[in-house]
Amino acid sequence: MNQSARDNDSQLHRGLTLAPTISLVVGAVIGTGVFLKATVMAQTVGSPSLVLWAWGLAGLLSMAGALTYAELGALLPHAGGEYVYLLEAYGEGPAFLFGWMRFVMGSAGSIASLAVGFATFLAAILPINHVWAEYPYHAFGQSLVWRFGTQQALALGVIILLSALNCGRVVLGGQVQLWLTILKAAGIAILVGGILFFSKAGGLANLARPAGVRPWSGFAAFGTAMLAALWAYEGWNQMPMCAGEVQNPSRNVPRGLIIGTGLVVVIYCVANFSYFYALPFSEVLTSNSTTYRDALPVAAKAATTFLARYGAPFISLVFVMSTLGALNGTILSSARVPYAMARDKLFFAPFGRVSGATHVPVFSIVLQAIWASLLAVSGTYDQLTDCVVFASWIFYALVTTSVFALRRKMPGVERPYKTLAYPFLPLVFVLVACWLVWNTIHTRPLESTVGLGLIATGLPLYFYFRKSRGGTKSTAGANQ
Repeated sequence: MNQSARDNDSQLHRGLTLAPTISLVVGAVIGTGVFLKATVMAQTVGSPSLVLWAWGLAGLLSMAGALTYAELGALLPHAGGEYVYLLEAYGEGPAFLFGWMRFVMGSAGSIASLAVGFATFLAAILPINHVWAEYPYHAFGQSLVWRFGTQQALALGVIILLSALNCGRVVLGGQVQLWLTILKAAGIAILVGGILFFSKAGGLANLARPAGVRPWSGFAAFGTAMLAALWAYEGWNQMPMCAGEVQNPSRNVPRGLIIGTGLVVVIYCVANFSYFYALPFSEVLTSNSTTYRDALPVAAKAATTFLARYGAPFISLVFVMSTLGALNGTILSSARVPYAMARDKLFFAPFGRVSGATHVPVFSIVLQAIWASLLAVSGTYDQLTDCVVFASWIFYALVTTSVFALRRKMPGVERPYKTLAYPFLPLVFVLVACWLVWNTIHTRPLESTVGLGLIATGLPLYFYFRKSRGGTKSTAGANQ
């Protein structure tokens, strides 16, 4: 068995117990999608029941991916997550391209968008809307405006603050993540409980199919709604990236993935049920979206049914806590991918250094923060991350096929956890992921081309690292 350079894990501190591990999954997934996406989904399919079906099926698909990753995470519980699985299954080329894509745009783009989202939601509570400079320009075929003001400064500040916290011992980052997750879950619980028990306008009659709407809008529209829901489920794959710092990983990594993803599915379905319970369908349709940019988000409208004028500020506060939790989880987990690559001599050596005092990859965290900060003030991160979502699903499919490859390559290796309903569940996930990639190529050719281009830019760097290593094999991970 090629253990792929995981001797470096001995330099990390396994300080994450089961509760922080679960909170990494829940906290990284629940950002803002659960508070916003019901509207665009309703506009697409035209029925409360179809929206709820889309949330449920997208959750089951995410759970299928999590169940497969649980086997991989228990088999290879090392820093780097998907990078390690691809390295063991298919070799250095695919693994490097995944890690490159994650570093260049995936992780930093997510951190940037979450930080700007945090500042945007906080602006609904505090007067922080001052613009100090702005400049119009064109990118990705669109007319954009670069601006810098108090919101952008606050976004930079929260990236720096949480990155600094995660330069401390991983126990600290894990505890911060646990409490932020508890706070966001409590906020959602108050929202759902308030709607179901105290809403003045709520009732099951609101869940009925609107008059004049056909009962089925077709697979194309339903698939588009599912894609919106899957965006809200993004992040369940991040926790295995820091598996090298999880206590008893063969037990806690699969449990964290399965319990955490299951909790997210329940929270999402119950929260979206409460929106349709609280509001007439017409109110959901006209909530904040591309079509109604100045309207309240659907969650804020639902909160006003029992909190009146305090509903919108309350939801803004929940938004703030939710984005903070997702931001902290992304910072903590994502820095471990370039760390693992560097320890395998497939990335710049400083990324593989671990602080002697805190036992975390401080250089990787700091460089990740700098790059994310540049994206946060660039004004193009939304467009770039749209491209990376396409590229990410290519690797989701490839990583999931690793479970088949590794069962062939390592037939005699003990597996603490085996994928439920193997091979059916991973096969379904791969097929749906391939369909999403194919559909994106046809419907969004520009984003698809740029996404493939981002992956391809890593090829010269990959060959550079292979050549600079002098043809020697990676020494990563002789020890588990």
